Amino acid sequence: MTTTTTDAPIYSTLADDPDWAELVEMFVDDVPDRIATIEHSYTSGDRESLRRVAHQLKGAAGSYGFDSVTDVAAQLERAIDTAEPADVIDQATERLIATCQRLRSGTPQ
Repeated sequence: MTTTTTDAPIYSTLADDPDWAELVEMFVDDVPDRIATIEHSYTSGDRESLRRVAHQLKGAAGSYGFDSVTDVAAQLERAIDTAEPADVIDQATERLIATCQRLRSGTPQ
């Protein structure tokens, strides 16, 4: 299987900084729980909770050097805030989950 840009691992821009390595690893280790929260909020139809977790992830991801997650989380938050149609929110949610699943700690090999 060829790795494309849509399934390539995403590494923190802080990965080379030894002061941040452990913190980035802890953030990445917490991502499955964040994904579960996103999925639960989405499937239960709780848009306010979904917006809140997207907002939190937007800030946290940026702090740990994952700007691509910040961008995708901001898109979902904006879609909810502006009451976009369900299909737009669905796509933004799926994009955020897929992006989060690609996060890796450490440096590219």
